[in-house]
Amino acid sequence: MGTGVEYSSQTENTTKQRVLIVEDELFIALDLEETVKAMGFDVAGLANSRDQALQLARDADIAFVDVNLSDGPTGPEIGRRLVEEFGVTVVFMTGNPEAVADKLNGALGVVTKPAMPSAVQRTLRKASEVRRGLN
Repeated sequence: MGTGVEYSSQTENTTKQRVLIVEDELFIALDLEETVKAMGFDVAGLANSRDQALQLARDADIAFVDVNLSDGPTGPEIGRRLVEEFGVTVVFMTGNPEAVADKLNGALGVVTKPAMPSAVQRTLRKASEVRRGLN
């Protein structure tokens, strides 16, 4: 029985990273939130603009950042600031990955939209491993 408790706390330590979702399309944001929670991660918040994202940044470990938001193509700047100022592991999401190829600025990578849940899960696992120093 002691091992069950140890395993449980170890699982909690590795999967309770907080994920910020920066997406201005509500249904996409809610789908991402559902996928993130189903994997056992906490959601630090949903943001649809640069200001909201930066307000929630200190509560996040990992962020999925759409490139084009309600306040314009601010995703690359948000991603850069999340990485540089808050130490967040960033993954961009866009329907046009070529548009951010030269603007990754320390981000982990790009998920092409529309993103299948399996792609989000793979990317989130990878980001979590990077955060824990496993990769």
